[in-house]
Amino acid sequence: MAAAGGVPGLEAQRREVEAAEQRGLRAGERWYLLENHWYQQWKEYVESGDQNSSSFPGHINNSELFEDLESFRLKERLVESEEYVLVPEDVWNKLVSWYGLEHDQPPIERKVVELPSTQKVEVYPVELYLCQHNDLDSPVTAPFSRVDTIDAVLQEARGQFEVPPEDETRLWVKNSDGSCERLRNIHMTVLDACLSTGQVVIMETRNKDGTWPSSRPHIMRNSVEDEELYRGQPGVCGLTNLGNTCFMNSAFQCLSNVPPLTEYFLNNHYLGELNFSNPLGMKGEIAEAYADLVKQAWSGHHRAIVPRMFKTKVGHFASQFLGYQQHDAQELLSFLLDGLHEDLNRVKRKEYVELRDAAGRPDEEVAEEAWRNHKRRNDSIIVDIFHGLFKSTLVCPACGKVSVTFDPFCYLSAPLPVSQERTMELFFVYMDPRRKPQQHRVVVPKAGKVLDLCIALAKHTGVPAEQMMVADVFSHRFYKLYQADEALSCILDRDDIFVYEVAGGLAEPGGALVLPVYLRERAPPRDGDPGYGVVLFGHPLLVSVPQAQLSWDALYGLLLERLSRYVRPPESGSEEEEEESEEEDLYGPQANGLSECEEEEEAPGEGPASQAKEGSSGGSGGPPTPSPPQATLPPTANRPKRKCRRRRLLFTVRPVNANGTSERPALPGEGFALHAQPYIAIDWDSDMKKRYYDEEEAEGYVKHECMGHVQRRQPVKLRECVELFTTVETLEEENPWYCPTCKRHQLATKKLDLWALPEVLIIHLKRFSYTRLAREKLDTLVEFPIRDLDFSDFIIKPRADVASAPHKYDLIAVSNHYGSLRDGHYTTFARNKDSGQWFYFDDSSVSPVAEAQIESKAAYVLFYQRQDRIRPPRTAPCPRPPDAGGGCCSDSMEVD
Repeated sequence: MAAAGGVPGLEAQRREVEAAEQRGLRAGERWYLLENHWYQQWKEYVESGDQNSSSFPGHINNSELFEDLESFRLKERLVESEEYVLVPEDVWNKLVSWYGLEHDQPPIERKVVELPSTQKVEVYPVELYLCQHNDLDSPVTAPFSRVDTIDAVLQEARGQFEVPPEDETRLWVKNSDGSCERLRNIHMTVLDACLSTGQVVIMETRNKDGTWPSSRPHIMRNSVEDEELYRGQPGVCGLTNLGNTCFMNSAFQCLSNVPPLTEYFLNNHYLGELNFSNPLGMKGEIAEAYADLVKQAWSGHHRAIVPRMFKTKVGHFASQFLGYQQHDAQELLSFLLDGLHEDLNRVKRKEYVELRDAAGRPDEEVAEEAWRNHKRRNDSIIVDIFHGLFKSTLVCPACGKVSVTFDPFCYLSAPLPVSQERTMELFFVYMDPRRKPQQHRVVVPKAGKVLDLCIALAKHTGVPAEQMMVADVFSHRFYKLYQADEALSCILDRDDIFVYEVAGGLAEPGGALVLPVYLRERAPPRDGDPGYGVVLFGHPLLVSVPQAQLSWDALYGLLLERLSRYVRPPESGSEEEEEESEEEDLYGPQANGLSECEEEEEAPGEGPASQAKEGSSGGSGGPPTPSPPQATLPPTANRPKRKCRRRRLLFTVRPVNANGTSERPALPGEGFALHAQPYIAIDWDSDMKKRYYDEEEAEGYVKHECMGHVQRRQPVKLRECVELFTTVETLEEENPWYCPTCKRHQLATKKLDLWALPEVLIIHLKRFSYTRLAREKLDTLVEFPIRDLDFSDFIIKPRADVASAPHKYDLIAVSNHYGSLRDGHYTTFARNKDSGQWFYFDDSSVSPVAEAQIESKAAYVLFYQRQDRIRPPRTAPCPRPPDAGGGCCSDSMEVD
């Protein structure tokens, strides 16, 4: 029997269906399964041309395709063209309108999916078992197309388990080995995620304290409950120091208190902008790790949190931050801003942009073009908040070629005014043995020479600069003796510098020889060990020795006089001074034999006495030679016996190496070697040192009046630092500019100007100076305003364009660095976006702070927000937040 009125004739039905079936598959279209027996009967019916034919198919009936008529689950492994046929949506709708659908049977709708190199109707979708993290035993089954996104799976799970819209969720897939893997990219398809029928997908809901249940399985349940029950002010949360990680904690606290960035993460706007395909990014992992930390810090459920996972992610993608070494907070800030930008870049495929020089075009045109090109490749929340534009002008010194470009910036690195002078502290040692060493403080040129130091010191002492020698003393020895033409940059502030008055050097024949002299104490022999050990002590000396006195005996007397202020000689006639003995050998190892002898026999002219005299006198043909034990001696039997009155020595004098640790044996006839710097050691017997050496007097010194005048550094204003940033400078030889006109590299002049400023302006104060001359940290106090920082005078964009744009900023955060160049500690001052209250973040410790305490010499990185974007506080300031303790770290950083 024919269908109701309005149904086309059988031939017309056949033509309409065949025309539609000949159309190819298109991705995203809906096609329907039709039971093949019904379809074949329909074809027979329309081909008969008789509407009253017994082959009338009746209502569409797909019952043979279902496992049962209750679940209407499609049978497994159905064969196309044998058990079913596929028809496009419009054909299905026409057949249903012509013949109707069997009562209560659902249509079997399927999508056309685009698979690699083909398009196909997806007859069997992927059926996944969905469950919740806290209830793995109650899964629900849901079908998904292979082209459905992971976000579709997530939304289905949220609907199935009735998750409130404000709760944040994420998905994990359980693998065949029992392990779980994050489905991180919600824009990825089920096919690309390699999900297959029967797999378990787990939905995890973020805790109220900002953590994920899976991120802290090691925490006992009662600890979790304690944290969730705690109620503090959001954002007032410390970070545990994991070991030299105060630089990371400080950087995070500054960024965490940038209101638009934090609200972007708290409101989950980042989830839709995670860029998993950016080759310059971190596959979204840095952004997610940062988001987790922000959500915990602003949950109000933590006094302090442990940022271990965040540190692990940072170290994974930036190997310089691996381990627990000391680092620079500004360098980490730079990495974080760049990493967050690339992970959240809305530009999925960066097109090639050719940069053009201004070539005389108006600045407005060039600037607009530069910013447009920048946004074509870089478009993220970081660009929205932190990126500005400056103008760079290069001028060739040879041909006058002017090159103008406009470049984006994320922060300003503002130099501090650097003094061209430095203050040095030192000790001056007079030749006059009665005068104690003097401590001096002198001002010298930073780029000066050692001679400049001597000239400055000469004004204090009256001693000519050419009669001074400068030495670095370390561990009772001379670490270095400086030449007059050496750079002062070789001398560090921590070095112990001694300047000695000397009578001359090795320059002139017949002049004085300057001998470095060490003081050593010989330890007594131990049982079974006849050897002596020597230990350096006291301050070494530089002693000027006239060449006429270059004998060991004369040197002994000269040194005794030089030490006379703190060495008491024995009284005349005392037991220690004289003793009588009969000696057969005056050529023994004692190099300082001061003796008066009467000989029983003496060969005229050339006896041993004559030889001894010649060996100990000053001589006239050069420096005298000591009598070493290796010298060729007359046979003992032929030597006359002599009766001597010998003075007992307080110390012995020996030639040593430059370290004073080992003796340098004198070769026969060597004497004092003038071809190299000789070093001398004064060796003391412990008993003699105890009797005659006054250690307290030896260590004594006086302070020159200059030590009472402390030069105070004048503070500088932040405005001066910004002015230096925009000052014309000449490029260094290591970084020349290639002039397209001259066709060669030139040391061009360069000037930076501010064209457009961002909503949040980061100003990095360049306190750490690295030059060829010196490495230093500048502790200059920079005075910066808390409110109303006005940049109007620095913006060179034409006033007509900027009249309506505000350029006043208020401070919102400061990263502080305390300590020196090689070690120190980072902390943070930050203004809470909700209460407007300032807090001091010192690792895990957080405390309120008054605005008057924020400005200090430790200020390193400043964060300013434009006034027109600052919202009034939403809550009353917290009177006193809980302090988790933890103190500060004392061994926290080295600036690179």
